[in-house]
Amino acid sequence: MSFWVIAGLSLLWNAYGAFDYTMTQLDAEAVMGQFSAEERAYLSSFPAWHTAFWALGVWGSTLGSVLLLARSRWAVASFLVSLLGLTVTTIFTATRPMPASLGGPGYWGVMVVVWIVLLALLWYARRALARGYIA
Repeated sequence: MSFWVIAGLSLLWNAYGAFDYTMTQLDAEAVMGQFSAEERAYLSSFPAWHTAFWALGVWGSTLGSVLLLARSRWAVASFLVSLLGLTVTTIFTATRPMPASLGGPGYWGVMVVVWIVLLALLWYARRALARGYIA
């Protein structure tokens, strides 16, 4: 029972990340309209390679959740791809000046939660594989 709850919650969590990524890439006014011109300029200035790693992070984790629900061993690899994407984008963000309105404690608090959730999902998928819940 707990396997399905965790796998389902992981998909809900990652679906929000996929939504956020998609709306940002589409420059959807419903999401991007909340940002100032300075913030939008910052967000749109990311190089293509950053966007590619962001996509790996978001879609790797979303696919990992789907594969976990499908009880596929490939969930582990997918979460590892996501970890690569998150690592690169976090390093880039941490070493690049950002508008104060975006880089405060709230932003970094969210990033800590994202890291914790991804590492927990990777650990859980590896444990599920070792215990035969996924194959």
